[in-house]
Amino acid sequence: MKPALRKATVAGVAAVTAAAALLAGGGPSTARAGTADGGDAVASAGGHDAPRGKDRVFRGRFAPIGTPGGARTITYDQKLVPEGARIEVRQHTGRDGMAVRVAVRGVARNHTFGVHVHTRPCGARPDDSGPHYQHRKDPRQPSTDPRYANPYNEVWLDFTSDEEGRGHAGSVHPWTFRKGEARSVVLHESVTHTEPGHAGQAGARAACFTVPFSGRG
Repeated sequence: MKPALRKATVAGVAAVTAAAALLAGGGPSTARAGTADGGDAVASAGGHDAPRGKDRVFRGRFAPIGTPGGARTITYDQKLVPEGARIEVRQHTGRDGMAVRVAVRGVARNHTFGVHVHTRPCGARPDDSGPHYQHRKDPRQPSTDPRYANPYNEVWLDFTSDEEGRGHAGSVHPWTFRKGEARSVVLHESVTHTEPGHAGQAGARAACFTVPFSGRG
């Protein structure tokens, strides 16, 4: 499969990449961030550097359904996302767009996850988080049309975890979320597909993190 994401200028996203250092115990993760050469760069949808603006940071620790206080950060598959695994999501917004970053620690080792921003909060059922957020909405849902289900129109954060179960990825966009329409980050069991009829699909939903992303209304 051809890489769907392009590298952005790392210097322009210093605030966004801080999440990886935090969850990795102070050092950068060696996991892939969806780049063509497997390097540790933030991916850019459309070739844009991260906009200047403000950061919002959200942190959670995964727990099974029914765990007290665990309704916001849920694991549905403990083989891939064990109880106690940690996640941090950072949203950086500015006048010219936004950058979104995810960093995890304690997930399955050497595993490639498909990761996307979804439209609804997490729930008891994996599908409760709804479809992917799309900047231009596909009139046909679920969306598997590459014209809509692609890393430029959606937020894709695929990564491959390292030997210690750490991973991170980022995406930069020349647009921001609509207010109230981006509500969670979902970790899927496999890499995101790009071919027609399967575009945007990444297997079962392994875990979900409810995130109240900021947006413009």
